[in-house]
Amino acid sequence: MSRSYDCADDQGRKDGIADAASTVRKGELVVLPTDTVYGIGADAFSPAAVASLLKAKGRGRDMPPPVLVGSVRAAHALIDDLGGHGQDLIDEFWPGPLTIVCQATPSLSWDLGDTKGTVAVRMPMHPVAIELLKETGPMAVSSANLSGRPAATRAEEAAGQLGDAVSVYLDGGPCEGGVPSTIVDLTYAVPRVLRSGAIPIERLRAVCGTVIGEAKPRRRPDPEPEAEPGEGAASEAESGAQSGADAGAEAGTGAGQGGAQAADQDTAAQDGPQDGSGRDSAEPADRRSE
Repeated sequence: MSRSYDCADDQGRKDGIADAASTVRKGELVVLPTDTVYGIGADAFSPAAVASLLKAKGRGRDMPPPVLVGSVRAAHALIDDLGGHGQDLIDEFWPGPLTIVCQATPSLSWDLGDTKGTVAVRMPMHPVAIELLKETGPMAVSSANLSGRPAATRAEEAAGQLGDAVSVYLDGGPCEGGVPSTIVDLTYAVPRVLRSGAIPIERLRAVCGTVIGEAKPRRRPDPEPEAEPGEGAASEAESGAQSGADAGAEAGTGAGQGGAQAADQDTAAQDGPQDGSGRDSAEPADRRSE
């Protein structure tokens, strides 16, 4: 039987975060609010818990979740290489709705799925999410919905889709954003948008200069559910989570995600010439989602 906590109530929030942290440590799933959409989260370092997260959403290892962190320091521990613009993007947009995909620290012991040695990381701007993440450490977090269904912006929407697959629901009220995080792949010489979202590409270019990718964010309400990569675009990406997590959440919230698989909301990376990394910038990215 799932347990739900009203985080608008001080005692409910305190009890809920304590229960959620304990639940994550036991390898079970929780739903948490983020600044984008609600996320379903698990201990990023528990392969069994991550497998349960993917099963609850109805997706496979080819769609690894992003990872949500409670501090920039925690993110640095997960990332081996931020690229030339990663720290600038973190300084400008974190905490907030930006997920960055980087090479993961190779010594980490985890299994988020088919990540190809990368990790999608985000630090959400939501007090409940941050408080929980500081208790648990990094969490694999994907949007709190079944694969192919709209992301949840309320706890009851998440519960309606995920039910008792989740042990604890933290109800933080409606998510103010309702738009998923923007996902940027920093494993290329030139940053590449894998999923357009809350941060428009113009703001990214103000920080990085040249950025390759989709320019139009997806906004709610949106009649279409999440799309699989490759639908209606040259190539889609990420997640995932998380990550991601949230965020929906944020995820955004999975480490080691392969090039970035966005797939809880549409996102397509545009074709382009090689960007100096030796890879064709039109090469399909993985499908991670938040």
